[in-house]
Amino acid sequence: MFEKWITVISTVCLTLSSAYAYAVMERETFEVSVSIPTAEFHVLPVDPGWMGHEQKLHWNLATDELGSLRKQFDVKNTHGAIAARLSEEPYISNGREVDNIALAVMFNRIKLTVDNAQVITASEANIGKRVELLVAAIKPDEGYKPGDYFGSVHLIFEALAP
Repeated sequence: MFEKWITVISTVCLTLSSAYAYAVMERETFEVSVSIPTAEFHVLPVDPGWMGHEQKLHWNLATDELGSLRKQFDVKNTHGAIAARLSEEPYISNGREVDNIALAVMFNRIKLTVDNAQVITASEANIGKRVELLVAAIKPDEGYKPGDYFGSVHLIFEALAP
């Protein structure tokens, strides 16, 4: 009887060990990172995954209008206000200059130009705030022309001293 148990246990162990020897294994690897801003000054997108990637302005077939891009930013400056400007006038182009579509860029509801504009007051910046970036097409007088349009928006933020 004892020999039968040893034989059964041995057979079960061999069966299990051979099943585990042929087990399929998958491994996944991914990178993890974090950017911790300074406590004194930062202007950071709430969802940084979109930065550096092309953003689509959606075309509405029913109204023949371009959609806008809206993104949230967290801002802070413990030493004063925050100013913003564009490095150049933004537009999207299909390669033909006559068809360029100008873009309006607003940060915290303030329209940005190539000149510095205060977009966050010192009191708001001191405690920090979440604000919206809005990029919208300015409809040309002659309407939108068919084509594939591309462009970029270059924002510059500065900490203003009191």
